[in-house]
Amino acid sequence: MSVSTLTLRLPELLQEQVVAAREVGLYEDEADLIADATQMLLAARPDVRLATASQLYQRGVVSLGKAAELAGLDIVSFKQSLAQQGIPRTAPESLAETTAMAQAALQVTGRAI
Repeated sequence: MSVSTLTLRLPELLQEQVVAAREVGLYEDEADLIADATQMLLAARPDVRLATASQLYQRGVVSLGKAAELAGLDIVSFKQSLAQQGIPRTAPESLAETTAMAQAALQVTGRAI
């Protein structure tokens, strides 16, 4: 996983809480706390998971399969969600992803190869 820098402007008290969590040893650094908080938000809010996964897919950052996984949906449901949001499917799946989807579909029907 690549790492990039993000600058955040936080309300002063929230910034102090982030620093305090690191100071008492709950997190190695502020970035770890922010990453954990983001993961907790995504776990608790399916709407945020779907919105961010859809945006990442639309921007071409992730494939259809990865976006569906991030959204917590199966690929068919994610495709339906994209259609409802008016997001076109412009990035074709790779051969490996298409093969994996086909194998998963065969397993579901009991016809795995």
